[in-house]
Amino acid sequence: MGYLTTHVLDAAHGCPGEGIKVSLFRLQNDQGREQIQQVLTNADGRCDQPILDAEAFRKGTYELVFEVGEYFRKRGVELPEPAFLEEVVLRFGIADEAEHYHVPLLVSPYSYSTYRGS
Repeated sequence: MGYLTTHVLDAAHGCPGEGIKVSLFRLQNDQGREQIQQVLTNADGRCDQPILDAEAFRKGTYELVFEVGEYFRKRGVELPEPAFLEEVVLRFGIADEAEHYHVPLLVSPYSYSTYRGS
């Protein structure tokens, strides 16, 4: 069975994004979205366990929501109000229930990028 992992790299400071709140949602067609997980990233910018383990892992559309505005404020970064990036929302699909999906986030106060990692 597959599973989902993520991690955050802080491009502005050149370090892992520690202590970032990450929420995972499963989108349910016309019924909105269901939150299925919320975690904080560890000192390495990763989650201690898969954010979606093999038991709950299934085909569908998901969103990872990273609360980056709060993270940068805690680091002492002065952000405008409202911040350019308060939350980064990554919507992606899981098509193969046997695969490992890794969705990292590289972020600064004014930009982000992502990709399907390994």
